Amino acid sequence: MATYQYCTPQWLEESGKIYRSNPDLQEKLRKVSAKMCYRVKAEPNWGINMDIIFSTFFDKGDLTKIAFCTEEEAKKESDYVLAATPQEWKKILRKERKFITDFTLGKIKLEYGSKVGVLGVAPYANHLINILTQVELQFPDEMSAEELTKYRSHMEQFRENLGV
Repeated sequence: MATYQYCTPQWLEESGKIYRSNPDLQEKLRKVSAKMCYRVKAEPNWGINMDIIFSTFFDKGDLTKIAFCTEEEAKKESDYVLAATPQEWKKILRKERKFITDFTLGKIKLEYGSKVGVLGVAPYANHLINILTQVELQFPDEMSAEELTKYRSHMEQFRENLGV
């Protein structure tokens, strides 16, 4: 399994490719039609100098978008914007914590959309997380000093290129 760095276009792109080529994953989400955005809060020690938002949009299990987006795009195009620290998202993606529990406890905040709507999608949270964890993920706190320096540079460059 290839390793991808967290919160990079390569990670999202590969996650989307794997999902679209896996009928079993698609079947598990065939009842899901939701446009979700996830804010990763700034954490300069992790090379994330400003908040960054990525999206997963589904229409009856069809992944129509998986990409980074601006604040304006998130609020205009999505049904929900959920926010947490990168450390919290790491715990969710490593399956050390459950989304619904941390959402209920307020560790993951709903910034936009209906809480009832999020709770309607919550039963599918594990499947949504599985989409983003079909690859080996490397988080910034697991990087060497040299890797973290390259990660910071890469993040600055792709954010500038994408306008996010």
